[in-house]
Amino acid sequence: MIVALALSRVLLDRNLILATWLVVVATGAFAPSSAADDPLQGLYFEQTTRVVPKDGTASGGVRSRVWHAAQRMRLEAGDMPGGPALVLRLDEGRALRLDPEAKVATEIDPQALRARSHQDASVASTLIGAEDELRTTPLQGTRTIAGHACSGFRLKSRAASVELWVAADLPRASVFADFLEWSGAAQALPGLVAAIRELPGFPLETRTRVSVLGESQETVSTVTKIRVGPQPSELFDVPAGFRLDKVVP
Repeated sequence: MIVALALSRVLLDRNLILATWLVVVATGAFAPSSAADDPLQGLYFEQTTRVVPKDGTASGGVRSRVWHAAQRMRLEAGDMPGGPALVLRLDEGRALRLDPEAKVATEIDPQALRARSHQDASVASTLIGAEDELRTTPLQGTRTIAGHACSGFRLKSRAASVELWVAADLPRASVFADFLEWSGAAQALPGLVAAIRELPGFPLETRTRVSVLGESQETVSTVTKIRVGPQPSELFDVPAGFRLDKVVP
């Protein structure tokens, strides 16, 4: 349910930056559970994020894949698995960029990456009007997303409207709580974090509408596949046969 954190630096459109951080918040905002504290627990999901044009017809979009286990996360973007990846190891204070074609793993300065993440979170906070009061309203009906029955809720402020469809049968664990804190989203969007914590399930779709200079803009982020369970540890390490280049400032 995350658009890869790296995408917020590659995709400079402010709609996509906002969508990135709203999904980060949505997946990380839940109260911890005993399952979340189990180091064997993990999560994998695939997601598509689309910008909706004025005629309302969204097509294509940016696909991403996320693997999570404890304080480790792997993020890939693109249509085909196995492409370039960003690996965050909060347990070791490291960040790696993997290039399978060149067989190179490049260490990234984790402090610089975190600073850029905080900057993007701040942009999202400005666009959504983080200081405004948010009102939560249930949406009518139910939907099935990625094979899970979902109920909908709208969070609305003066500048933005966020619709979330949540699945009650998925763990309400704060699987991304550490990353939420690390990224700066918890500090930049405290009202939104608090509102999402009250929702009765795990978000599988986030639809965001913001008003920028009087013009309405919309993005939709939808999970297309999700699996809860242990994730292979090798996903978060430098693959065998890769050359390791040291920290890039």
